[in-house]
Amino acid sequence: MEESRCENCIVRQFNALRAMTKEELKAVSDSKETRTIRKGESLFEEGDKLGGVMCVRNGVSKLSKLSANGKDQIVKLATKGQVMGQRSVVAEEATNLSAVAVSDMEVCFIPKDSINSALHKNPDFTLEVLRHMAHDLREADDVIVNMSQKTVKQRMAEAFLYLQRFGVDEDGYFNLRLSREDISNVVGTATESAIRIISEFKKKGLIIASGKRLGVKDEKKLRDLAEGF
Repeated sequence: MEESRCENCIVRQFNALRAMTKEELKAVSDSKETRTIRKGESLFEEGDKLGGVMCVRNGVSKLSKLSANGKDQIVKLATKGQVMGQRSVVAEEATNLSAVAVSDMEVCFIPKDSINSALHKNPDFTLEVLRHMAHDLREADDVIVNMSQKTVKQRMAEAFLYLQRFGVDEDGYFNLRLSREDISNVVGTATESAIRIISEFKKKGLIIASGKRLGVKDEKKLRDLAEGF
């Protein structure tokens, strides 16, 4: 399909591929493989050696790291336009995170040879990759500070504001439905604590909740809580 070619793909505007030349994009298009990943399926495991990067065309993946106590810590959610595995490929290291689909996904797998070739020949692409990796590092810094300095309730409020970025339906519920366990893994707390705080937030009118569906009701109060006011 013509729209699935990298040259014509709107998704690349959200990542470093936008800095590639037409010739480089054609080479990537010729070598890439489009994959359909079902909800709950793994894209890669922590410690894997990746043969390339994955560009998300549709859907959402959770990127997590297994802690010493055997609990997953969700570091971020990767959605349309984001590239997974580029740090591992650029550094030629085993991947530091696991990736699992939290919705049905369509991803383009781009072999590392195509990426490395552009990195060596195109300084604009190299700079764009560095910018995206620097952004990921800044986000990681924020996670470390939040985990050490913010209370579980503050982090839970932040999690709701974060999930809102992925869109809401006509009733105000998040388009992305995470399990209570996944939410606890985003926040870095026990599932029981997450369930208790969700119930408390609902009673206080901060959020709406119905079964697995969740949404923000009072964004200002949630933001004030997240910021410690």
